Amino acid sequence: MRKGERRKQELLQIAYRMFITRGYENTGVEDIIEEAGIAKGTYYYYFESKEQTLEEVIGMMIDEEMEAAKEIAASDISVPQKIVGIISAARPTQEEQPIEGALMRPENVLMHNKIRQKLMSDMVPILAKVVEEGINEKIFDCDNIPERVRMMLVVSGEIFDEGQFTERDVEVFIDMTEKLLGAKSGTMNFINKLIKR
Repeated sequence: MRKGERRKQELLQIAYRMFITRGYENTGVEDIIEEAGIAKGTYYYYFESKEQTLEEVIGMMIDEEMEAAKEIAASDISVPQKIVGIISAARPTQEEQPIEGALMRPENVLMHNKIRQKLMSDMVPILAKVVEEGINEKIFDCDNIPERVRMMLVVSGEIFDEGQFTERDVEVFIDMTEKLLGAKSGTMNFINKLIKR
């Protein structure tokens, strides 16, 4: 990694920590500059604005989530467990909620959509490969795999991202996922146990 790139990564790590501990709204560019011990011009050499810093911090989070998703995809757990594990890996941690919250603000809607597209484009190939593995193992029976995976991600995001879901929502999601992937009824029932933990 070149020196300039290393410096940028250091600034992203500082911003990440500050957005988590202080919250995005309570962290100013001046705070990041002071913590990093750099000149204002250095900060603006790497980032046009605090919003761009947020966008890149979230991009860094997604890259880490995708690494975790790839590890799960390569593991020797069952295919249905891989699918749930990969979807779970793409969720922000509890500590990262202040960053996620900033993204949900109305003024950040364009950035939110851009980041959601990145998440989809990164996740779909990983999940599609696992679904193909499930087809080879005769667990799933479906075609148009990328489109089905995208639908599954959209629905799971809408239901589970806010944390406001009912037991019936979970049952319908399990049923929908099994039908979407052409799995036998009960294949994904273990999701119920995971959520009740």
